[in-house]
Amino acid sequence: MRRWRMAAALVLMLAVAGGAGAQRIVLNLNNAGDQNMVDFFQNEIAPEFEKLYPEVEVRVVGTGPGPAGSQRIIEKLRAQQRAGRAQWDVDVAVVHELGAAWAVQEGLFQRYTDDIATSAYVVMPAARKSLGVDVEGYVMPMFLSQTAIAYHPERVPDPPRSYAELVEWVQRNPRRFGYNGIQGGASGIAFTAGWLYWYTGDYDVLVNGPFSEDVMAKWPEAFAALRDFNRNVIITAGNAGTLDMLNRGEIVMGPVWVDMFYTWMAEGRLDPKLRLFILEPGMPGQPMFYAIPAGAAQPEYARKFVEFATSPEVQAKYIVERFNWYPGIDPNVVRPQVPDEVWQTLFKDISPEELNRLGQVFPLTEYYEAMLETYERYAR
Repeated sequence: MRRWRMAAALVLMLAVAGGAGAQRIVLNLNNAGDQNMVDFFQNEIAPEFEKLYPEVEVRVVGTGPGPAGSQRIIEKLRAQQRAGRAQWDVDVAVVHELGAAWAVQEGLFQRYTDDIATSAYVVMPAARKSLGVDVEGYVMPMFLSQTAIAYHPERVPDPPRSYAELVEWVQRNPRRFGYNGIQGGASGIAFTAGWLYWYTGDYDVLVNGPFSEDVMAKWPEAFAALRDFNRNVIITAGNAGTLDMLNRGEIVMGPVWVDMFYTWMAEGRLDPKLRLFILEPGMPGQPMFYAIPAGAAQPEYARKFVEFATSPEVQAKYIVERFNWYPGIDPNVVRPQVPDEVWQTLFKDISPEELNRLGQVFPLTEYYEAMLETYERYAR
């Protein structure tokens, strides 16, 4: 018995020594999202991917939400590029539209989507051109976050369906509509961009370019009209502030992020009677993108990771069912993988067809920055 125990101990020691000597492949993922997105990768996607590829360890780093988080990733890649490093310490980057536009323009991302099967499922226009920059081939959408108008049907049985109708409605119903301007969250910026598209009729040039100051000649009038509109509305304290005021009945309509709306609804933080629609002629949303840096140390496994994360099965289980985001790939491909009750909830008020017809993108970078500046000058 003692000899058996000694032999078993020796086998265990050799196994441990062999395991210690084996090097695992480290896949570094940097994510420019909220903490819930960091948790999504760290606790959900990374463990599932590591089951498929036991030789891989996925290390997740969050760089912070919003464009600032994307900027931190870009700054890190830019510094490594300028230093002449052969291999960079980011293999997969998860960035916003603005980050993708910056990186592609500077040669910081590599073309890779032709090498993964799920690229055939991409139908999102923003995956071809983002903020006026040609990003096709460099990015895969993780999900689409869309803005819409939330309203209480008992208090607004016949809501205004367009920006033009909303202006008239607000005049008759002062301080019943609320949004967060441009400083309290991106749903307010999206509402403002939609206003500018509607008022000027220049959607195509604002999102596709080229940039010209002549295009902005109508902007003072557009933002002066928005200033008059703002006098009859409530400026809320952020994306969450709009939802809070809707839930308490302090306002009866306001722009929200659809995924945030349904998450709060599932958590019991919203009146279940609240509904959604997108204003005509449209309202912007924004995707998050998967990209592979030009100097990624593990490009092969990075492609495998993105292909896995954008598969219909993962999109259904996590993007749609777990987080209430619209899928980054064709919803028709994802639909068979999603339980009926989940699908009917997410698309109850806004069908995939309406989303394709009314979902817009943000303006190209120069117009985007000019829009924020012009708002401050004329609309506040």
